[in-house]
Amino acid sequence: MTSATTMTTALDPAQRDRLTSLAHEVSFAAGTRLFEEGRRADRFWIVRTGTVALDLRVPGRRPAVIETLGHGELVGWSWHFPPHIWHLGAEAMSPVRAWEFDAGSVRALCDSDPEFGRAVAVWVGRVVAQRLHASRVRLLDLYAPYGSGSKE
Repeated sequence: MTSATTMTTALDPAQRDRLTSLAHEVSFAAGTRLFEEGRRADRFWIVRTGTVALDLRVPGRRPAVIETLGHGELVGWSWHFPPHIWHLGAEAMSPVRAWEFDAGSVRALCDSDPEFGRAVAVWVGRVVAQRLHASRVRLLDLYAPYGSGSKE
């Protein structure tokens, strides 16, 4: 995780307050699937405690864990971009407490307040870029003849 990908550093205090006003607290037991790749992305979470693994289906193999997320990290970005379909899957690796957000409500707030919407878009864009990099490195490590060459 980089500091640019957490809500607390990506959004100013007033923007964080606006966003968290839409949240409600949820809990997941270890082993609970939060979402599945290819299904409708209508919500997202920010982890408060515990860990969530992001995974990618690989034909003929078990899903590959791409990244493990923890405190303060955004779980799910597909809700922000049409067609709002999950690009990865997610599973609670330990008991998780999180803030859950309804994607439609957050998108409506982004539409009504362009400054807030831009801050959320930049934040989510940074998360997407970081996850794309993590996915590339992980898949190369798993399946390329010489791995990714990355020390990450």
